[in-house]
Amino acid sequence: MGVAKPTVRPFRRHLRCDLRHSLDTVAVMFDDDNLVANAGLILPATLAQHLDLAALIDSKVHLPERSAGFRPGPKALTLVHSMIAGGDSIDDSDVLRAGSSGSVLSHVVMAPSTLGTFLRAHTFGNVRQFDSVNSEALRRAWACGAGPDPLRPLVIDIDSTICQVYGHAKQRAALCFW
Repeated sequence: MGVAKPTVRPFRRHLRCDLRHSLDTVAVMFDDDNLVANAGLILPATLAQHLDLAALIDSKVHLPERSAGFRPGPKALTLVHSMIAGGDSIDDSDVLRAGSSGSVLSHVVMAPSTLGTFLRAHTFGNVRQFDSVNSEALRRAWACGAGPDPLRPLVIDIDSTICQVYGHAKQRAALCFW
């Protein structure tokens, strides 16, 4: 009987992995400028572009500080797209600057430090301004046909699902409402 030799496939052209003597020095790099780290952003970014959300936010949200208040639309959309991509902190918005992710967005991706300044400048009045943005964005979406069929009844289910939670780290929580 012969011994089968394992076949070694070369890495694809767009992925290069540099291995040194330790796992601490593994580096994975993309060498193709057309790669998008979060392709799932294309649909929400297209919707934001068609609804012209950046200009809508720019026209309705007014912040007192000049640096934080200048063009709030791209800043707010950077935060939204960062959350869609799985970010849960301001620093996670940096993922939108990787590869060609910024090319699928209809706005300039703002730096995390800029987003922190933007968020600290908000007051309760800005919450009401964002309510206005939400109402207008919903009106625009429904006008484009995203709303329910006007000839059929609209049913809104307002009760929540109650689930039991388990675990010692739940800080005495017994139930979760969805």
